[in-house]
Amino acid sequence: MQRILIGITVAALASSASAQAPGFDGTVLGASPHYWNCGVTGGGTPHWVITTEPGASHSGTVLLQDGYGTYPWCVKVGTSITDGYVETRFKPLAGREDQAGGVVWRWKNADNYYVARANALENNVSLYYVEGGSRKTIKYTDAPVAAASWHTLRVEFSGTHISVALDGKRYIELDDSHISGPGAAGVWTKADSVTAFSRFHAGSSN
Repeated sequence: MQRILIGITVAALASSASAQAPGFDGTVLGASPHYWNCGVTGGGTPHWVITTEPGASHSGTVLLQDGYGTYPWCVKVGTSITDGYVETRFKPLAGREDQAGGVVWRWKNADNYYVARANALENNVSLYYVEGGSRKTIKYTDAPVAAASWHTLRVEFSGTHISVALDGKRYIELDDSHISGPGAAGVWTKADSVTAFSRFHAGSSN
C-alpha cells in the first residue's frame, strides 16, 4: 500500500502525534513495523524490518532498511500534519552508492512530499521536495555525518518556512511553497543505504 488517509482534524492530529511511542518496541523482531506504511518512490525492493542495533534507545529495537530502492520511505500511520516538526535518530550502517538517513513530512503519497536527509558518504544535509515522483533539490550544505554513528535529524515547518537541524545544529533555514497542506510524516533512505532508525517523533505546532 502506498496511500494514507489524511482526513483527520488538526486537534486529533496533535493528540495522536504527542501520544505516539518514540521507538519501535511494539513489533516482533524480524517483522515489518506495526502502524507504519512502507514503500518506495521510483523502483526497487526496499526491505523495512524491526531488528536490534547496539546503542539504540529503549530496548535496542530499531527500524532497519536494508533493501534497495530509488527512494525507500516508511510513514507513520495516523500522522497528518500541516505545521509542526518531525525528528528521528538514525545510524548509517553501509552503502556503496549512499549512506543516507532522512525524514519526510506533508507526505501525500509515494510521489509527493518533502524530504530532508543527511548522507555519510557526502558529509552533507539536503532538503528536497518530491513532486510527481521526481525529486527536486531545494538546498544542500556541508555537514559532518559520521558513518556507523548515531545522529539526530530534526525538521520544523510552518507555512512556507522550513528549518533543518542535524545533531542540534541548524544547517538549513528557508522558505519554500511547493508542498502545502496536511500530510503524513516518516523516515526515508536512498539507493543501497543500510540505515537504522531508533527513535521517531512528529507533532503539530497548532
